[in-house]
Amino acid sequence: MSEIPSKWKCAIIQLHPEPMQLEDNFNRAQDFIRKAAEAGARLAVLPEYSLTSWVPDDPGFADAHVDRKYLSKFCELAKECNINIVPGTFVEKHVDGRECMLYNVAYFISNEGKILGSYTKKNLWHTERAHLEAGGNNPHTVIDTPLGKVGLLVCWDLAFPEAFRALIMQGAKVIIIPSFWTLLDLTEPAFQRNPKSEAIYLGSTVISRAFENTSCIAFANVGGPEDSGFAGLSQIAMPLMGDIAKAEGAHEQMVIGEVDMEILRDAEESYKVREDISRPDFHYPVYEDFIRKR
Repeated sequence: MSEIPSKWKCAIIQLHPEPMQLEDNFNRAQDFIRKAAEAGARLAVLPEYSLTSWVPDDPGFADAHVDRKYLSKFCELAKECNINIVPGTFVEKHVDGRECMLYNVAYFISNEGKILGSYTKKNLWHTERAHLEAGGNNPHTVIDTPLGKVGLLVCWDLAFPEAFRALIMQGAKVIIIPSFWTLLDLTEPAFQRNPKSEAIYLGSTVISRAFENTSCIAFANVGGPEDSGFAGLSQIAMPLMGDIAKAEGAHEQMVIGEVDMEILRDAEESYKVREDISRPDFHYPVYEDFIRKR
């Protein structure tokens, strides 16, 4: 693998996937990715359920990605455009005996068109649990990429600091989070207390995760009409800097920011988060397994 660049551009594509319109959604994603590559981006990230939207009751939803047609098309596009791609997530069917299970899976595709790693969503949002299986006890693992060590998480994983710690313990410097997060993902009483609650949640948490893990956080949320409850707020967040690129409004769009890896070094030298959690006497036992493996 070639030398890891110290500075590189990241494109966050806040796609608005029309329900089950896979070809149309892919074509729009492809147009954005081509423009990102032309602008010099080394990485393009799409939101969760990027080609199907979240429509689990649609008869075709469970089988939309059975043939892996679009995963292959993204691989071909990555190679053609010489850009790394995280193409959102794919709902994948696994049959174990008579039992059929659906998982929500994110992939990292290199600029050579190769799948370098994947992640199955562990922390399902409440409405997903009737339709999908969680990644369970499979450990979080980092992926060696042309941009360095990368971790993948998905949407509601953002709420679990343990997931981020598991990744940075293994050296992840960039954590990528495709998401389908709207303003309506609340109980009615909670929503009535503050209809903008989820915007506050995202606006504060994405940046907090960057600071507390001295990592670049690439958060690609779904886009759509604000009057339909879409939140937007896709962004690239860095410690010391906050958001270095952020979507303006909830509509479909792309934002590009320059990731400076030296900022992560400066942040770690100041905060020493990674140094502290790597100490043999670190005082939170939840990380002992990772410490023993180092």
